[in-house]
Amino acid sequence: MSVHMSPSTKCSGFIRKTVVSVGGLLLLAACNSTSSYVEQHTVADIDYRKRHPIVITEVPENFDIPVSGEARNLNRSLKTAVAAFGQQAIVDGNGFVEVLVPSGSANEAAVRAISPQIRTALKQGGMEANKIVMRSYSVSDMAASAPVRLSFMRIKGAVRDCGNWPTGMVVNHQNLDYHNFGCASQANLAAVVDNPTDLLRPRTLGPNDPSRTNVVLTKNRAGEVTAGDYATGVGAAISSVAQN
Repeated sequence: MSVHMSPSTKCSGFIRKTVVSVGGLLLLAACNSTSSYVEQHTVADIDYRKRHPIVITEVPENFDIPVSGEARNLNRSLKTAVAAFGQQAIVDGNGFVEVLVPSGSANEAAVRAISPQIRTALKQGGMEANKIVMRSYSVSDMAASAPVRLSFMRIKGAVRDCGNWPTGMVVNHQNLDYHNFGCASQANLAAVVDNPTDLLRPRTLGPNDPSRTNVVLTKNRAGEVTAGDYATGVGAAISSVAQN
């Protein structure tokens, strides 16, 4: 049975369908216009390693030698320390060591007496004579006993702006880390790395052990186990936790 609808009824139904369609399109457009969580934040906001990067830079390595006004000789421990500083300058620096001696201080005469001994100790550490640079710095207080400073430039890792709290530990509903999060860990890592250039690129592999290589190849050809033998109690027993 066919039902005849009036023109007004047909028009109102068409309008309702049109309104629903337009409303759906507007809703989709609104959803698409809202930026996602990733778009709202940079990688530095999410990863503390990007927010507090370890910067590899060249900084001075200093060693201050205290000198009293009555001193005329370096003791044995100071000579050893100066020689070790010279060795460190060769390994970690560019081979040059700058010796800064005070001028106008109360211990100027004592410094003048021990300066040749400092040069000798540096040479004993492997420094070449032409790579020891002697300089002076002025001291404004004539009654002060200023130290002799040994210095060379070396590569170090550092993290800047630790302890910066621009927004404090405010509550956020996106579970973001606070700004200073991870800075101390990055600074500690930069301080304990022996060779900061390892953070830039890995070192080349060292030479292999020919004797061990021959042993492994011989066992492999014979079908024997090439791994080491573990006795009872040295990694052979399975933990009771793993068995349960």
